[in-house]
Amino acid sequence: MTLDPQHLRMAEAILFAATAPLKDSEIADRLPDGADVPAILAALADQYAGRGVELVKRGPVWLFQTAPDLAFLMRKEVDELKKLSRAAVETLAIVAYHQPVSRADIEDIRGVSLSKGTLDLLLEAGWVKPVGRREAPGRPVIYGTTVEFLAHFGLESIKDLPGLEELKGAGLLEPQEVSLGEAMGVERTVPEDVELELPLPPEDEEG
Repeated sequence: MTLDPQHLRMAEAILFAATAPLKDSEIADRLPDGADVPAILAALADQYAGRGVELVKRGPVWLFQTAPDLAFLMRKEVDELKKLSRAAVETLAIVAYHQPVSRADIEDIRGVSLSKGTLDLLLEAGWVKPVGRREAPGRPVIYGTTVEFLAHFGLESIKDLPGLEELKGAGLLEPQEVSLGEAMGVERTVPEDVELELPLPPEDEEG
């Protein structure tokens, strides 16, 4: 089926002007009845592939972002920020691979208590967010990753996270850190019912 060029232009305008990533249904609501939204988005993604700005899908939403090979042009401000501490990196990895998790879950996996500043840092960065409460005594808050986390690491979905062997092959996990990777459950399957949604933060007080 041939797509209506006007529908393509309209979807492009909607995405370009959006102040936040949009779901298929949100785009469909703004297009004329009968518009083939999946086909339109696929066509736009093809049109923008390889250009300075690309249309990408991150989790359930679509957005325009700088092409990965040109990201260095935007990093002047980011490079001035401090790196995450080891404690924050470990906490982020645990949330990503085990989500949804509570603070107690994170502490159990890391084997040490979690300072308030570590989790607050990831929340402020927009990479982690509360996703509900667990049906357990005290109803602890549980956390998951966000669309910003997916966008920053170039992932379409949380299922695209690398496995333990990939991390070792890329030199991102040293031999002495393999046990930590295994403890994080890097090769676990992420639950399909985890619904994901939303910069580099300063160093926290731990680590």
